[in-house]
Amino acid sequence: MPALTLRPALAKDVPLIMATERLPGYDRFIGKYSEDEHHSNMASAAFCYLIGQDDKGAEIGFVILNDLDRRDGNICIKRIAVATPEKGYGSQLLAAAVDYAYRETHAYRLWLDVVRENGRARAVYGRTGFIEEGTMRQAAVMPDGSRTDMLMMSMLRPEWAAKQSD
Repeated sequence: MPALTLRPALAKDVPLIMATERLPGYDRFIGKYSEDEHHSNMASAAFCYLIGQDDKGAEIGFVILNDLDRRDGNICIKRIAVATPEKGYGSQLLAAAVDYAYRETHAYRLWLDVVRENGRARAVYGRTGFIEEGTMRQAAVMPDGSRTDMLMMSMLRPEWAAKQSD
């Protein structure tokens, strides 16, 4: 598969981000922000928005990192989504985001939470090196109003560094 690259998101990318996070079925697994929330987040030092591009420069998805302003280096992968699922872009986008976080920020611990029922995402996170830390019981509200567990997963800088030397 051709290499995927990341670039900082711009204000003009907000429609792409919003369209992607609103794709059918995504409401069960990822959140969404309003246009104003995206613009506010993009202006904040706590957030980093990244656009994934394929080898032809086409935008294939986005990543939102949060908590960049924390002095302890606990950075959250707040949201990751691809515009065209089932093509392997999600794994590449996640790996690129992890590399970016450890190379370009002060991250010591990357963390994320995932709905228990999102087995595909959990598998991708695990293959990338994230370790399940625990369960936040009934922490997520599903589109139908039901509640479900969220699993917290993380990766530490030394774990990432060890994978770089493999």
